[in-house]
Parts: sequence; structure tokens; C-alpha cells
Amino acid sequence: MQRPTARVTEPNQPESRGIRTRPLSMVARRIVRRREAMIGFLFVLPAFLLFLVFRFGPAIAGVGLSLFDYDISGTLAWKGLANFQRMFADPVFWQSLRITVIFAVCVPLSIALSVFTALTVRRGFRGSRFFRSVFFLPVITSLVLVSSIFIWIFSSNGPLSTLLAPFGLTDSWLSSQVLVIPALVIVLVWARFGFGMLIVLAALQDVPRELEEAALVDGANAWQRFGYIVLPHLKPTLFFLVVIETTTAFQIFDLIFVMTQGGPSRGSYSLVYMLYEQGFKYFNFGYAAAIGVTIFVMTITVALIQRRFFRER
Repeated sequence: MQRPTARVTEPNQPESRGIRTRPLSMVARRIVRRREAMIGFLFVLPAFLLFLVFRFGPAIAGVGLSLFDYDISGTLAWKGLANFQRMFADPVFWQSLRITVIFAVCVPLSIALSVFTALTVRRGFRGSRFFRSVFFLPVITSLVLVSSIFIWIFSSNGPLSTLLAPFGLTDSWLSSQVLVIPALVIVLVWARFGFGMLIVLAALQDVPRELEEAALVDGANAWQRFGYIVLPHLKPTLFFLVVIETTTAFQIFDLIFVMTQGGPSRGSYSLVYMLYEQGFKYFNFGYAAAIGVTIFVMTITVALIQRRFFRER
């Protein structure tokens, strides 16, 4: 007759201590998840309140203010869409819109320069860190100080006019309706390309070197390696830069305020500068709010178009 055998368990097993382990029920899991979400929300709450009070709140107030006539005396009168009708009938608005679009169209120039400099300093060579710092220096330099220096550079007695004197360009660029926009674009590109270079340089670290080396072995030249290997990996980064730099171009103000004050003859009169003058010079706060709402809608619309373009490409 066969003897019954006893079940042997390890001493560290829960069964040997009389403990049974059961998975958490669905209700318990939901309670744990809600508790974790609540803790995370409490950590985010201070920053969310600051955003709500100082960013989102004023934006909503600006949209509401665009529907009223409000001046420095504190008089508030309902206008409806009259401020927008006045804006679209104002020829100064369309001139300012054209100048703002010119600044936005020049964004690819800044991004192209950023990509070029990032590819140049990507490889570790002697002095590469020094050139990275030099290229990024304009980003951390005060734009007001930069504008003051470029006022002298573009003046009739500046080095640029002296250099171009044999070609007959001796007048100040900032006093010419033809040259004032190119001058401002040069300063804007110079001040912004270092930021894009840093972002692209970080994205280039994720490009697999094995693919580039394999393409080099197969006989691909530099342009082919860039077009078929590097550029596809930079697509999300380029989309980010296009949106950020376009938004910056739409909101350019301090450069114009210091260098030209919208002149000559409103040749550099952008939408943001028009908003500033209507709000803080003529105290037409409702009209200025309508201009601000228009700039916001333009920025969102252009960002959505750019997103669709990059998705299709």
C-alpha cells in the first residue's frame, strides 16, 4: 500500500506562513489610480493657478475687451464687432499685416542658417565648442543692446555704409523704406539662429551613425546623406522650430521699437507695434484688443497649416 506523501514548501513561500496573496480587485485599482492622480494634480496645481491667473485669464479678458470701447477714463461701452470692422477698414492695418507677413516669410532663412551651423559644428573638431558658444551668444544677449549696436552699423557713418560706398549705398538703411525691412530681418535672423542651432544640434545626436556610414560606403555624397538620412530624422524638430520662429516673427516688437519706431513712413510698422500705439499711445484699448485677437487667430491658423504640411510631407 502506497504511503501518502506530504507537500514540501519552501520556508519563504507565503503558503508556509499561512498567507494567501490575491491580486487587487478592480475597485482597489481604481482607488489607487485616483489617489495617484490626485497627488499629481496637487503638485501641478500651483503652476496651473499661475498660468490661469497671469496667462489664460488676461487672454480671455482681452477677447472680451475687443467687443467694448474702453479708454483711459474707465468708460466701458458695448461695441460688438465694431472694433473688428474698423480694423479691417483701416489701410494702416493692411500695411502692418503685410510687413508682419514679410517677417514670417523670412523664418525659413533663419532655420536654414540654424541647420547649416548645427551641421558645421556637429563633428568634434578643434575649437568646435568655442564656435558653438559664439553662435549661441546672440540668443542670450539683450535684444535692446543688439539693436543699439546695429543702429550704428546701419547708419550712414557706420561700417556697412563705408563698405558699400563703392556701390553707391551710403545712406542709412533704417531711413530707407526699401532697406529698412532687410535690415531688421538681418538683425532678427542674427539674434535667433543660435537658438535653432542648439535645438537641431540636440536632434542630430539621435541620428544613427550606422546609417550614415553605410550610405558613405555605398557612395552617397553629402547632399544625399543629408536628404535621405539626416533630414527625415529632423522633421519633428524642424516643425517645432517653424512654429516657434513664426510665432516670434508675428510678435516682433522690441526690435522695431528701438531701431525704427515703425518708420520711416511706417515702413516697418508691424501689427504688434500698431497694437502698442493704439493701446498705450492713443488709449484705444478696445481697438488694441481687437488687433491682439487677430494676431492670436493668425498665429494659430498658421501653426495648424504648418502642422498639416509637415504631416503630409
